[in-house]
Amino acid sequence: MATGYHENLYESSSDSFEEAMMRQRPQDINRIMALVNRQFENYYIELQSYGVPRIVTSNIFRSIVAYVLENENKYTGNLDQRTNALFNAYLRDNVIVFIILRGYGVPSNRINQMIRTIIRFVLENIGEQPAAGWSEWEDLGGVLTSAPAVASWQPNRLDVFGRGQNNALWHKWWDGSRWSEWEDLGGILTSAPGAVSWGRNRIDVFGRGQNNALWHKWWDGSRWSEWEDLGGVLTSAPAAASWAPNRLDVFARGQNNALWHKWWDGSRWSEWEDLGGVLTSAPAAVSWGPNRIDVFVRGQNNSLWHKWWDGSRWSEWEDLGGGVITSGPGAASTASNRLEVFARGANNQLLFRTWNGITWSGWRSLGGEITSEPAAVSWGGNRLDVFARGLNNHLWHIWRL
Repeated sequence: MATGYHENLYESSSDSFEEAMMRQRPQDINRIMALVNRQFENYYIELQSYGVPRIVTSNIFRSIVAYVLENENKYTGNLDQRTNALFNAYLRDNVIVFIILRGYGVPSNRINQMIRTIIRFVLENIGEQPAAGWSEWEDLGGVLTSAPAVASWQPNRLDVFGRGQNNALWHKWWDGSRWSEWEDLGGILTSAPGAVSWGRNRIDVFGRGQNNALWHKWWDGSRWSEWEDLGGVLTSAPAAASWAPNRLDVFARGQNNALWHKWWDGSRWSEWEDLGGVLTSAPAAVSWGPNRIDVFVRGQNNSLWHKWWDGSRWSEWEDLGGGVITSGPGAASTASNRLEVFARGANNQLLFRTWNGITWSGWRSLGGEITSEPAAVSWGGNRLDVFARGLNNHLWHIWRL
């Protein structure tokens, strides 16, 4: 079937698409389309490789957005159930879309996957407004050769770490009134660091060493320790969390691209354990209560994946969807059963999503142009501080009051 025929066929069906869109507020469609365009640029590129003009793809995506906005209140159930119901209804009512894309040679299973993913994304973002209450970005200087890490051991205290130009660990802190200068803490890192605090005036920092093992350094309230080698073979930066005083849980990607875990129980370090999965990034880890850990990674499909420890067992991996992320995640918690996750988006902006105890929000943009994974921490209430490396290789900071 000739390409021109497909375009004419699409134009002849545009009345039905426009009717659906006319029933929706244009500002709602435009807001979500802006999110779709940002998150699914890879879909535009993929369809262009089959010869689908960008305008045709854009009109199809817009029809999906309008259809979901018009029909989402007709279906109940969880997110997956509503996605499936809307997917089946959309294909039933918009057969022409399938015919158009198949005419260009796009495989049926790929068409279905794209439509389903966009429907889910729209459901996740209905009612989500641009994030409010955040500061502007500030440049904190330095020259970083890795993503940063951050920890907080008391309200209004922040300790930030990164790898410097000499591959050593560098440290900068906020004492409640001002930022310190950078200090060199030595070592030779082959990854970004990970950091956590389990008590007042205590900080534990981890990194991958020259031997690809996990290395550890800590502040005990009066001095920094020497580096210690904790073994293992890491293929990513480590992440650390703590759910009780003198308890540490450390995670990293192993040689098999799975998530590996090692913990300090107050008296000794465990052996490494394999928690499975296929990671395409370093992990992020956070604890929101005793004996609870949540771990996030980027999966093979470049979306956000989640696994958690509930006090007695590890969950299976779950795909949180929402579109492509271009970095590993960062994670923080502001309250019990509350999670905040950050990642870099397709346009190098900082993205942000929230678990409110019941559902996950969609991704929202906090702007900026970051060149590393973000690092996040909360030191009290609704306060969040997020750090990343910027285009100038400096440390950049944004916060929510």
